Amino acid sequence: TRTGTRAQAAPVRAPEAPSASADERAEAARTGAWLALHARYLPHVPAVRTAAGTRTFAEFAGDVSRLARALRRRGLRTGDAVAVLGRNRLEFATTVMAALTTGLRFTPINWHLTPAEIAYVLTDCGAAAVVGDAFVGAALAESAAAAGTRVRLAFGGALEGFEAYDDALAAESADPLPDPVLGSRMLYTSGTTGRPKGVVRPPNYSTHLEAITRAPAYAAGTGQLNLCTGPLHHGGPLSFSLMAPLVAGVGTVLMERWDADEALTLVDTLGITHTHMVPTMFQRLLRLPEVRRAAADVSTLQYVLHGAAPCPVEVKRAMLAWFGPILWEYYASTEGSGTSCSPSLWLRKPGTVGTPPAPGHVVVLDERGAPCPPGTPGLVHLARGDADFVYWNDPHKTEAARRGGHFTVGDVGYLDEDGDLFLTDRSDSLIVRGGVNIYPAEIEAVLVTHPAVRDAAVVGVPDEEWGEVVRAVVEPEAGVEADDALGASLRAHCRAALASYKCPAAFDFVDALPRQDNGKLYRGKVRARYRPTPG
Repeated sequence: TRTGTRAQAAPVRAPEAPSASADERAEAARTGAWLALHARYLPHVPAVRTAAGTRTFAEFAGDVSRLARALRRRGLRTGDAVAVLGRNRLEFATTVMAALTTGLRFTPINWHLTPAEIAYVLTDCGAAAVVGDAFVGAALAESAAAAGTRVRLAFGGALEGFEAYDDALAAESADPLPDPVLGSRMLYTSGTTGRPKGVVRPPNYSTHLEAITRAPAYAAGTGQLNLCTGPLHHGGPLSFSLMAPLVAGVGTVLMERWDADEALTLVDTLGITHTHMVPTMFQRLLRLPEVRRAAADVSTLQYVLHGAAPCPVEVKRAMLAWFGPILWEYYASTEGSGTSCSPSLWLRKPGTVGTPPAPGHVVVLDERGAPCPPGTPGLVHLARGDADFVYWNDPHKTEAARRGGHFTVGDVGYLDEDGDLFLTDRSDSLIVRGGVNIYPAEIEAVLVTHPAVRDAAVVGVPDEEWGEVVRAVVEPEAGVEADDALGASLRAHCRAALASYKCPAAFDFVDALPRQDNGKLYRGKVRARYRPTPG
């Protein structure tokens, strides 16, 4: 049962407004000029809301035009690269949309990286310009100087070696561009092994249009409102919580950083209808006090999309019980799309990540490249299709990921008799104990259901007898004593749910596990604690 005083409330609908013609929408899709279209038909509808204020579609489209002109005035042309780096602020969103209407290739950069790591991405992607948050400070100034990036604009304050973003925009016209050109994006892989690589998809391919197909409930001018819970430098929030709603004519609220209590407050007070989350966020929401959760009105929510990491079955079951049958799951990567899973399908088949869009789009292959029978785990491959990708400046990595008309990012899973996909883990996470394959995600899903566990990671540790044994690294809940009694309780909890060979041989306790801010675990950092350093 969904809680709150507006139980099962219908979305608030604005007065009927003139709508764009089919020809106008087709032209906007071809050129990237969606915002100019929405500024014409939905001028007073809020487009982007932040802690600093709100921009309507008319105001936001004007900012985007100003920045596009400013970048062109500084020499950027169709096909050039622009990097954007900073917190979830209005200027970040403006830069993304300006690139998409100016024919630029944009790369968002994680501002938590070191100066050397930022400089590497700026150099590797060939950034002709960087638009950055002065909040990052010396790390941004140092990396831009090291990379020799020619055009530098800083927002949120002054930064040495950077022009003021506000001054650059103030000198330009807010009128729609007379010659918009559809741009593209190039995101970098997480780089868990070696240097991160840019993923390039064809300039005429728009991942934001793909995102809209995953949210068919979006409808411009109906009072719908999206909540962006994750960092925009990651693909999920960028696609599903910025580009998709804005392209569809629906506003978005940008959280500068994730906080479970604040997110619930925003849903309650603003009447949020759409959002994108990752399983870690679900776990944090479920750990809020029961009285707090019961008092919050979540009835306006129509569509909650989640992905990026495996979601434990019990966690998703609890979220469905709370939010109702509105959780949609997807399996995809920066390189291409995979499956989608409706609430009804998941309730029939708990644990599935969904159905491929067409027969043959997803194939599961063994180590010889032969198709695995239904129910047999293997390496998951996705169809390359018309939106084929390459790894920027790395043809060898590109070819290594391909097998015929498909590619893989190293995930392990199986297709059932109906062709629905279940994931077990990543191939580089696999633990081999005495010749038997063990998938850490299965054990982690059990551990996080223990009331004393806030987060958990499972890795394989070298062992003379077995080759590898299972070790669990646990982040206890606040106030929980990390002692032998907790270890014994966790061991009993695992033995009640798992085969004995899957149960951790030992438990270690840490204050916090290393996770990316999109919820993915830095498993390599955890594993490195138990592996001898080469040399």
